[in-house]
Amino acid sequence: MSRLAIPLLGLVICATVARADNWPAWRGSTGQGYVEEKNLPSKWSAKENVKWKVSLADQGNSTPIIWGSKIFMTQANKGGTVRSLLCLARADGKEIWKKDVAYEPKEKNWNESWYCNASPVTDGERVIVCFGSAGVYCYDLDGKELWKRTDLGKWEHAFGNGASPVIHGDNVIQWCGPNDGKTDNYLLAMNKKTGETVWKHGESFGSWSTPVVAKVDGKDQLVLGQSRDVKSAPETKWGSLRGFDPKTGKELWVCQGLNSYVYTSALVSNGTAVGMSGYGGSSLAVKLGGTGDITKDRLWMHPKPAGQRVGSGIIVGEHVYMVDEAGLSHCYELATGKDLWEGEKIKGQTWGSMIHSDGRLYLLMKNGDTHVLAAKPKFELLATNSLAPGEQTNSSIAVSDGELYIRTFKSLYCVSERK
Repeated sequence: MSRLAIPLLGLVICATVARADNWPAWRGSTGQGYVEEKNLPSKWSAKENVKWKVSLADQGNSTPIIWGSKIFMTQANKGGTVRSLLCLARADGKEIWKKDVAYEPKEKNWNESWYCNASPVTDGERVIVCFGSAGVYCYDLDGKELWKRTDLGKWEHAFGNGASPVIHGDNVIQWCGPNDGKTDNYLLAMNKKTGETVWKHGESFGSWSTPVVAKVDGKDQLVLGQSRDVKSAPETKWGSLRGFDPKTGKELWVCQGLNSYVYTSALVSNGTAVGMSGYGGSSLAVKLGGTGDITKDRLWMHPKPAGQRVGSGIIVGEHVYMVDEAGLSHCYELATGKDLWEGEKIKGQTWGSMIHSDGRLYLLMKNGDTHVLAAKPKFELLATNSLAPGEQTNSSIAVSDGELYIRTFKSLYCVSERK
């Protein structure tokens, strides 16, 4: 081998290693489902291209996160009296450690097995998890408890809660709520090392949405969609998409136009933010850069959806991709809101959120199937991959080092094409 080829080979190896990304939070490092890695598996079954599969003792709707050689995920027993953070080995899925949090009070929920909807978050030194009314807990990566906040109040809604914590700089930010018909919904920033409150921003209305941190004109903004406040303020016609300074909690802007049940996270790209409501709800896109009420800067608004929305979509280039709960697929022009797919139907129902890699969209369905779609204006279903019969899930796919991690009510799968 020539002297020139050896360093070039080293550069290729380093570049390959650099793309073996961690998946530190719900929807990845950006919170928006973008996967920088290429050549992900596109075909698998219950046996084909499954590196390993492990059984789970309890259910959870949350998505795993991955850092280095470890997987972190949550689950809760029936009734939610024990809520747990698990650390598994990514090599084979075996349990490394498990931390249980007891919570005896009865808490409202849509399903008595769905008390762990929020995904953990990590910065590589600590892992932070939200257990709803049971509080927010922080551990090191070996499972030692570093701090906890059990003074955040009771979060009670008939549909439960779902927002995952977000790390920004020295802080971890948590949307606390929703509370049905109450005024104690709030954004909370805590010091990630101590758990102490840095700032708190109270609201009179709720959301199930995980906040997103994105660059706007070179500065970080926290973007959150919020539902219409029907019970506390029945005169309020619209909920809104809002931007905050993540360092101080100061509200920077608000765009009216959302309404009922905001489950999806905001999407931010190309200086534009997209917000979508849930059942019977609206959607909108707004040009960012203004302050105060920027409703006048809306690019478009759809008063009603084709159906229910729970999982989050994704912006790729100049298009917004979204699949409704019933499997109706949409490709909206980011600038105009025109639906180029016109509600193409894919098989199944979903609460999963999309991820994108190298021109392909991956979406996990409730029955454990994963549809792979082409990220382009012309609708194209590239593959449908099924797991074992009887699997059910409300989770989303996590990605790390060329492997897909799929969490169901019964199992965790590692999908890999490597031999």
